[in-house]
Amino acid sequence: MSVREASPAVVTVSALDAGHLTLPERLFVTDADPEKRATVPSLSFLVQHLAPGRTRPTRLLFDLGVKRDIHGYTSSQQAHIAQRQPVIISPDCTESLLAGGTAVGPQDIDLVILSHVHWDHVGTPSDFSSATFIVGSGTLGLLKHGDGPLYPADLFNDDELPFDRTVELPLVSPFDVGSDRPKQTQPSNSALARIAPYLNPGTWAWKPLSTFPATLDLFGDGSILVVDSPGHLYGHVNLLCRIAESKYVYLGGDCCHDPRILEGDKGIALYEDGRGGLRSVHVDTQAAGATLDRIKGFVESYRGTIETEVIVAHDGVWRGLNRHKFWPGTL
Repeated sequence: MSVREASPAVVTVSALDAGHLTLPERLFVTDADPEKRATVPSLSFLVQHLAPGRTRPTRLLFDLGVKRDIHGYTSSQQAHIAQRQPVIISPDCTESLLAGGTAVGPQDIDLVILSHVHWDHVGTPSDFSSATFIVGSGTLGLLKHGDGPLYPADLFNDDELPFDRTVELPLVSPFDVGSDRPKQTQPSNSALARIAPYLNPGTWAWKPLSTFPATLDLFGDGSILVVDSPGHLYGHVNLLCRIAESKYVYLGGDCCHDPRILEGDKGIALYEDGRGGLRSVHVDTQAAGATLDRIKGFVESYRGTIETEVIVAHDGVWRGLNRHKFWPGTL
């Protein structure tokens, strides 16, 4: 008699409202209505991982959305936010978590992973005083020093994340060390000690999976893979979560801002950069396009065996159709 293969490790994923902002379509998609503006969500996700032998799941938030207090942004950030009005700050991530009606509050969150540190994803980190933060390599340097003329330091809060509770993911490539990208910051001993009950960063390594050149198995059991997703901002990462034996959920952050780009109906918009050239909402438009191609290729590579649902952070259509998947509901 053959031994039955063990079922793969899975997690539960619940969506959370974490504020809304308004985006002019012409800055994000090709063939846009130049006057159209859409108020869209900035989604957060609660991911729960129950390891064998544990009675309580490890609770992880992916992205925190918009800050509850708009005055928590720098003056330069607020000038940018003025162009994204209306901005709706309630419910934010914490309010949505508490509104779930269960005994899970911000003090019960163990880990927070930020896809990147733009203003509409960093939320209010101080709400999660028990959590350890995980960010892409170079993120702390980006917060402190910015990155060139398009992303000056005053567009970020250099104290956004608590250093003694923040761990950067390892470099994806040793060639990044000598590049112009923000440099990696080694985690403090206190941050490593805090994360030890849940994760072992010493075992982390980027490995290819299907069309993705670099994925990192967060818990070592295949249930959550961090996907290096370059293009939008340095340190940008996505999450691939296995929620059933035959289903993945791909949390795409800002790999694109409109699902029609992923569907092939629209392209990434280019607009004047104020310096005589063109730019997009991505720091590297070519890399962002390559990331989208890899996502689409991944979905196709498993079609017929494993379903992959892709959710990007600002998909208002998905939000409207899937209210039952918001906490305390699950995907």
